[in-house]
Amino acid sequence: MTDATTCQIHASCVDVVGRGLLITGASGSGKSTLALSLIALGARLVADDQVCLNVESGSLVARRPATLPPLIEARGIGLLQADTVAHSRVAAVVDMDALETDRLPHHLSTMFLGCEIRRFRRVDGPQFAPALLLALKNGAHDADARI
Repeated sequence: MTDATTCQIHASCVDVVGRGLLITGASGSGKSTLALSLIALGARLVADDQVCLNVESGSLVARRPATLPPLIEARGIGLLQADTVAHSRVAAVVDMDALETDRLPHHLSTMFLGCEIRRFRRVDGPQFAPALLLALKNGAHDADARI
């Protein structure tokens, strides 16, 4: 995928009630670990390690590359099967390379293929995965916006 409306990136993606969470970061940053935590809470896997992105009707859509099996890596355990979905409209992205230090952070966003997407930074704490799940299901309120 190489044109202006498609790309393939090093990331993981899960789906929560039809809303995708794209998880980006360097190798070893915890992308698969966060995805596993969200799957344990009811999310479904879109893709692990590589994600195909394209724009459909103005929305960013994530898919698993056809060359990858529908598996997720659990470090120290191996490759695992998970409940999957074929694609998901990306509602937010988590940047695992950036640590959130504000208790109530301001709205952040980023651009993928011309689509503005809500961005969260990594939070080191047990509340991170459940909070992301609720944000995807119900929206995240802050001083600036709601996803």
